[in-house]
Amino acid sequence: MLNKRLSRGKQNRTMVGKLAVIALSMFAFGYGLVPLYKAICDVTGINILALGDRNIPGAIKTLPKNTQVDESRTITVVFDTNTRGLWDFEPAVSSMQVHPGEMATVLYKFQNIQPRTMAAQAIPSYAPKVSAMYFNKLECFCFSQYTLAPSEKKEWPVVFVIDPKIPKDVTNITLSYTFFEVGGKTPQVPQTDAETAATGHVKLLTEKAS
Repeated sequence: MLNKRLSRGKQNRTMVGKLAVIALSMFAFGYGLVPLYKAICDVTGINILALGDRNIPGAIKTLPKNTQVDESRTITVVFDTNTRGLWDFEPAVSSMQVHPGEMATVLYKFQNIQPRTMAAQAIPSYAPKVSAMYFNKLECFCFSQYTLAPSEKKEWPVVFVIDPKIPKDVTNITLSYTFFEVGGKTPQVPQTDAETAATGHVKLLTEKAS
């Protein structure tokens, strides 16, 4: 009888260890999504990230010196949003027309629709990719990570200027943001049904063993 109890205790410890490994793996995967996305952009060149957006969070670009507004040209900027997680995330307007050298502002609306506090960061991308080096952001929520409580709503601006040196054949730019959860800044993820069932199974085995 004693040997049987010891065997069951060992099985319980083994199962708990496996569950812990699974939980850690899920955490590591979530935490690594943002750098993985950046790496994919680097390799493929699809929706390439501007070099200026890779600076230390909080750094704000300055307006290029002697910037003049080129009123002879008009560029249509389309605002696109994507999310990785349960967020409401959208621009206040779908597009706007600006002159190269003209300072413009667009607001983005956010809401955390999950029942837990979430931390996330936005990753920008551009199309056509050549426009990335001419799209100067003076203020952007993508410079930092943000934490939103359950159901909390926020509005954040993006202030930008398109360099007048942008090639003349570029008449449309798509500014796209993907909003990722930052795993290292959030509380523990609530258990899924499968994890809850597994935990209950471990508890049942422990009770039987005792």
